[in-house]
Amino acid sequence: MITTASGLFLRSPDGTGFHFDPGALCLELLCTGGPGGLARWESLHEPRDLADWLGRSRLGLRPDDVVVSAGELAAGRALRDALWRLARSAVRGDRPDPGDLAEVNRAAAAPPPAPRITADGTRAWALPVTGGQALSAVARDAVELLTGPSADRIRECGADNCQLVFVDTSRPGRRRWCSMERCGNRHKVRALRARRETEEKTAR
Repeated sequence: MITTASGLFLRSPDGTGFHFDPGALCLELLCTGGPGGLARWESLHEPRDLADWLGRSRLGLRPDDVVVSAGELAAGRALRDALWRLARSAVRGDRPDPGDLAEVNRAAAAPPPAPRITADGTRAWALPVTGGQALSAVARDAVELLTGPSADRIRECGADNCQLVFVDTSRPGRRRWCSMERCGNRHKVRALRARRETEEKTAR
């Protein structure tokens, strides 16, 4: 599972920006939209959009290093929607849908990007990378997550109006919020207001 990254910078409907680290490459893809009501957040409209997302992901690719076709864009959206349903099944302890598993397995069967050693001894990718190769890396990351020791650490944000999914990598396993900058702080503010209202009523 590809876990080394600093996370993503997302923007709330009200325009507020916040940092979000879902803990896995495959869960980063969920931030581009999704099935059902999540379609209103759709950001993968053109092949270039998928290349741009890959440039922000923890794969460490530049958008110009990725060649995405229209078919690969459609495959990316299908993989993402399947991952949404599988992640929710994992959170709720439900049996995964066979069709969604097949979608992930289909993407994972393609060759992933090939790693290489550069002249200065660092690790890089053999370029260019196709959309299918990048999606294979995402799907393989999902297989590792959903079948590995972190499968029972997949969480959904505890806020009523947030559906973001993440891997709880905290040592005690008690992470509740997608981001303390966003939902965590909002919860603290609401809890503080509730305490003050209770104190005021008691003091009367």
